[in-house]
Amino acid sequence: MITPVNNQAPISDAESVVMEVLWQRSPRTSEEVVAELVASSQWQEPTIKTLLNRLLKKGAVRAEKDGRRYRYHAVLRREDWVAGQSRGLLDRLFDGRLAPMVAHLSSQRALSAEDIAELRRLLEEIDDGQ
Repeated sequence: MITPVNNQAPISDAESVVMEVLWQRSPRTSEEVVAELVASSQWQEPTIKTLLNRLLKKGAVRAEKDGRRYRYHAVLRREDWVAGQSRGLLDRLFDGRLAPMVAHLSSQRALSAEDIAELRRLLEEIDDGQ
């Protein structure tokens, strides 16, 4: 679960998979969401529709009547969700500190020259902004 963003209830990992479909393209009908997820996961239609309804109740998506069906729009922005996920990870595992997280990640997986160059560039930008 993630920390709520903009007073929305947290979304689960399963719900975030449905959100990814809506973040790629919105609006979509439930049939379109189901078709995409059935093809890429082992979920069945009732599971996907349940997740859509949960997201609707949580305010992460909204539904708009279009004839006899509804079109679903993402309300929760992906950028806000990623920010919440990142903050939660940083707080839970690294006491809110970025340097220990980078050190841990680099000890688990070698950083490429490109990664190191990007980190240096980011640090320079941060240093110039202060």
